[in-house]
Amino acid sequence: MHIYIIAVGNRMPAWARQAYLEYAKRMPSYCSLQLHEIPATKCRKGLDINQVLSDECSRIMASVPKDCQLIALTRTGRQVDTRQFATTLQSWLSQGRDTAILIGGPDGLDEVCVKATSDQWSLSSLTLAHRLALVLLAEQLYRAWSIVDGHPYRR
Repeated sequence: MHIYIIAVGNRMPAWARQAYLEYAKRMPSYCSLQLHEIPATKCRKGLDINQVLSDECSRIMASVPKDCQLIALTRTGRQVDTRQFATTLQSWLSQGRDTAILIGGPDGLDEVCVKATSDQWSLSSLTLAHRLALVLLAEQLYRAWSIVDGHPYRR
């Protein structure tokens, strides 16, 4: 099983890349994290937000591997605690089905992308920088896996 994180933005600061890679390398090969970065649409005169979101959505959906379960990170998604996250990961592992988690750009995700997902989550009711959200997601995936595997990191 692979977990694909498909995130808008392609200029990840060194600290964020290093943190993401640290958690990604800790994941076992049977539950690997793979990051796909989608360049943000450049805002130019005459281009409205709906066009930006639609363009990004098209490129996000084109990068989703075949037969993946889709989860969107949204401001209004449901919040799950760490134990619920671990239970969800355990379910994904037992199904053996790849999962793609979508992270939008500064303006979020187009409604078409959100409607294509089976679930929407929110990492926090706070507004998080997208690169920070990526690191937080990677850490929580590792923490969930450590719970499933009985590893002491969960404490």
